[in-house]
Amino acid sequence: MITTISEQHRHQEWLAFLKKIERETPKDLDIHLIADNYATHKHSEVNAWLARHPRFHMYFTPTSFSWLTLVERFFRDLTDQIVGGSFVSVKELADRIFIYLADRN
Repeated sequence: MITTISEQHRHQEWLAFLKKIERETPKDLDIHLIADNYATHKHSEVNAWLARHPRFHMYFTPTSFSWLTLVERFFRDLTDQIVGGSFVSVKELADRIFIYLADRN
């Protein structure tokens, strides 16, 4: 599992995440990504980057069909683990999320 936490969800953060995936995966593997139809995932700069990296294959879920995406179930489980927690900072919350992810990786 390759993870990151961003304060915003713009195309710049999505590109940074794609580049992280590029760095952290063996070059001989194709990368298949399933994403929602959020404009960030289809931004012209993202499309240009993807065109230069043909091992990346994007698949988009239909609009209003988030229940089809298994990652939504994963986020539900994550939320169930941290709900009720009291965090003094965003960093503390992020640290808790990374611990949860590391335990399941």
